[in-house]
Amino acid sequence: MTRTWHVRTITDAAQARIATARLAAACGVTTVERTRLVAALTAQLRQCLTKGGEWRVGVAATLAPGGGDFSVEVAAAKRRPDDRQPPWRASVPCAEDADVSGADHAADDPVTLAEALFGADEDAALLLERLDEQEGLVAFHREELHQTNQGVLALHAELDAAGRAQRELFDAEQKARKEAENARGRLTFLADASAALTASLNHEAIVRLLPALLVPRYARTVDVWLFDDVDDALRGGPHPAAAVLAARRGRPQYAADHPGNLPGVDDQPPSALDPGRPLLCIPLLTRRASQGVLTLSPPDERWDADDAVMLIELTRRASIALENARRFERNRDIAETLQRALLTELPTTPGLTLAARYLPATRGLNIGGDWYDAFRQPDGSLITVIGDVTGHGLHAAVMMSQLRTALRAYAVDGSSPGQLLTRLHVFLHRLRLDLYATAVIARFHPDDPTLTWAAAGHPPPVLRTPDGQVHTLDAKPGAMLGIPLKQQIHDHTVPLAPGSTLALYTDGLVERRSRGIDPGIQRLAEELGGFGPTELEQDLEASADRLLHPLLHDSEHDDDVCLLLCHVHSHGHRRPAPES
Repeated sequence: MTRTWHVRTITDAAQARIATARLAAACGVTTVERTRLVAALTAQLRQCLTKGGEWRVGVAATLAPGGGDFSVEVAAAKRRPDDRQPPWRASVPCAEDADVSGADHAADDPVTLAEALFGADEDAALLLERLDEQEGLVAFHREELHQTNQGVLALHAELDAAGRAQRELFDAEQKARKEAENARGRLTFLADASAALTASLNHEAIVRLLPALLVPRYARTVDVWLFDDVDDALRGGPHPAAAVLAARRGRPQYAADHPGNLPGVDDQPPSALDPGRPLLCIPLLTRRASQGVLTLSPPDERWDADDAVMLIELTRRASIALENARRFERNRDIAETLQRALLTELPTTPGLTLAARYLPATRGLNIGGDWYDAFRQPDGSLITVIGDVTGHGLHAAVMMSQLRTALRAYAVDGSSPGQLLTRLHVFLHRLRLDLYATAVIARFHPDDPTLTWAAAGHPPPVLRTPDGQVHTLDAKPGAMLGIPLKQQIHDHTVPLAPGSTLALYTDGLVERRSRGIDPGIQRLAEELGGFGPTELEQDLEASADRLLHPLLHDSEHDDDVCLLLCHVHSHGHRRPAPES
């Protein structure tokens, strides 16, 4: 169905509007859609009347089983060629069972106009009802939205409370984690510091190490006051009164103008020596008495209680390390004194010059086992010996003295070097002291240009001939002395030309843990071969020092060192007689 109206005046526009509304109602267009369509058409017709001229209003209704379409078009009745504005169109859906038979006559009489007006009022009333319903729905939804907002606000409040609780828990967790990390740091520091303190057996090195460990992390200044006797704690001097009290009472003291409240520490007035600085004075206790006081000032204004507990424990461990170091040093000094007292004063022999050196170990209690000796036999021969007793300390030094005495007793009957070592082996084996020894014995005879020697488990002698060639005397040696094995140690001989030099030594001279013993013997041979033709002849003592320097200057030796040089005079060389 289609309808067309021509509009020139406002009356024509009203009639077209009324007819369109009646047709839309007849086609089953809903009230809301119909009102919207008529309002839009009215606005468009007003624009057309303002422009003037004749306008065409066309209505088309397409009905179909599934629903139809009601469309309106407004266009100029006569389009000009230069008019590019497209026609105005609008469409709305309509019902499939619409009846348009009574809506096809024109609305040009007053009765029709009145009916159309009343129909428009009815549409407006229906629209107002719909608006009331929508307003009710909007009010309902507004109330629901208000309730929802109240719930959201309550939820936000709960979330804020949960957030605050979570932040508090997080802060507590962070605090606990920080405390755990600090505790772990203290334990790690305590373990590392204890290992460093106990690694040294020099009490002066331990005293120097304490400030290096504690400053600046746990203390600003560190003072170690050591005294050799308990009475030293009672002597006056430039020490804080709290340090003297710590030494007397054996308890840590805290001197400051405020209470420290540190666990296990007594509070005292500030020190007169340094009133503006808090001092923590911790005694260095031993099993018997206090051996000193450790005085510290805090890195900040005061100490944390946990840090103070850790410092007290570290001081206890430092005290043990100091006591062990001092005991070790006393034992080492006693052993070294005994060792040097038992070493032989070398005899003066025509045609032969002797030079000996003994050096204690640079670290560790590794003294007491190395020894050398030289003495004459009844037939005029000179016996030279160098040896090493297993073990270290006083026990090894005593065993060395027994071997030295036994060797001199066995040599009275003129026994050869191999026979002497065999007797020493039997002697040491029968003692069953779980100590063993190594040794080399060399015999020089003024009328025999032959060197007789024998070895038992010892590094081989090194012989330098007059032409500068160096030979290692490594003929088959015997086993160590004292082992549970029956053995007969044999003699070996080698020509001994005038101007020759024999070097006897202990393993401390040539053996290093990182290289072994063979490279050290090779190096000794090279150094001995490097002397000039007359250096050994002219000054054997200086030559001994020169030989030791390149072998020992570049490292600490863990064992003591013995060296015995025996130089046979060249022809025409006369050694000055010793002063009477």
